Amino acid sequence: MAYDEELAFRIMGAVDGIDGLTTKKMFGGLGFLVDGHMAVAVSGKGGLMVRIDPSHAKALVAREGVERMVMGGRSTDGWLRVTEDAVDAEGDLREWVDRGLAFVATLPPK
Repeated sequence: MAYDEELAFRIMGAVDGIDGLTTKKMFGGLGFLVDGHMAVAVSGKGGLMVRIDPSHAKALVAREGVERMVMGGRSTDGWLRVTEDAVDAEGDLREWVDRGLAFVATLPPK
């Protein structure tokens, strides 16, 4: 499945003007990276992948349409999958994009 180009376009609007931003095709989707760290991606499986502060994972997965990412058969607290339905509204999409951007801003540039 190809990634949702409309969702990618919406994210591009939300990240416009961010210093150090690049995009990269990865995992069958399109990743949005800041200083080499992926903050958010449009998943080839639908919805978003969002990088978060792991200490916030428990509270965030309690929300509808949000679950921990599973990579290599293991669940991770630092990444979430967010369904397309959970980002239909622009404010909801902006919240998730901002979460990813805020977390990667705490990391040293690669």
